[in-house]
Amino acid sequence: MDREQPKATWKIGEFHHVGLTVSDIEHSIGFYRDVLGMTLVRRRPKVDAEYVAEQTGYPGVELSVASFKASAESPLSLELVQYLTHAGEASETASNRPGNAHLCLLVDDFQACFESLSATGVRFKSAPVTISAGPNKGGLVAYFYDPDGYLLELFQPPIA
Repeated sequence: MDREQPKATWKIGEFHHVGLTVSDIEHSIGFYRDVLGMTLVRRRPKVDAEYVAEQTGYPGVELSVASFKASAESPLSLELVQYLTHAGEASETASNRPGNAHLCLLVDDFQACFESLSATGVRFKSAPVTISAGPNKGGLVAYFYDPDGYLLELFQPPIA
């Protein structure tokens, strides 16, 4: 933005949730709950309120929704949505494509987590990588995929 922006009279607060559209919500619930250990905090098998149709722009849309928390203290939740009607085709989820994102998960024992997830068949993009530069130098990272190909990241900050 090259020009000066007017001062906003409002402000954005905390992040509330991250939403992912999935192809099979029951399979995804199993992954996020049973494989990653997140807590399922809310399940709505069928959402068909008129406001949802207006919000999404799909008249008569029906969704299935599940919400998770990584920890009880986290203000941020993860919302999985399956379109029961008006479902679209899967997108290419490669990390180098504009419009795609990834979700980073903090872990306290990277190696144990990596080995456990690998043993369950989770597909990783690489072996664990030690961060060699920048503010997280000495930390550990690796990308992996959820059932729909969303890119997730394991991250252990450097040990002080």
